[in-house]
Amino acid sequence: QAQLTESGGGLVQAGGSLRLSCVVSGLTFERTAMGWFRQAPGKEREYVATIAWNGQSTYYADAVKGRFTISRDNAENTVYLQLNDLKPEDTAVYYCAAAKTAVAVSTPLLYEHWGQGTQVTVSS
Repeated sequence: QAQLTESGGGLVQAGGSLRLSCVVSGLTFERTAMGWFRQAPGKEREYVATIAWNGQSTYYADAVKGRFTISRDNAENTVYLQLNDLKPEDTAVYYCAAAKTAVAVSTPLLYEHWGQGTQVTVSS
């Protein structure tokens, strides 16, 4: 059974940085695209970033482009999300997810395994 465990969230001031990690087990990680999503209070879950199975293709939501970086270490079964220049509107629970595909995809419907989430709070 697939298991995804996020860590690295916390409270940070605007302009600060955080690095989220997601350790994955129970699936063939090196053949699976991964993604990060977030959900703010009272809002729907939204796509943040995605990375292909080999790390050579990455895509970002417009709201985070140029500030966030997704990466992966297939030897460690881990996907990362580097968050820089954080803004109060980035406050949300951040979830990592494993796709049904090897290619990077942005729609939540194409993700079949999800972590429990890690809270990121950005103060102004």
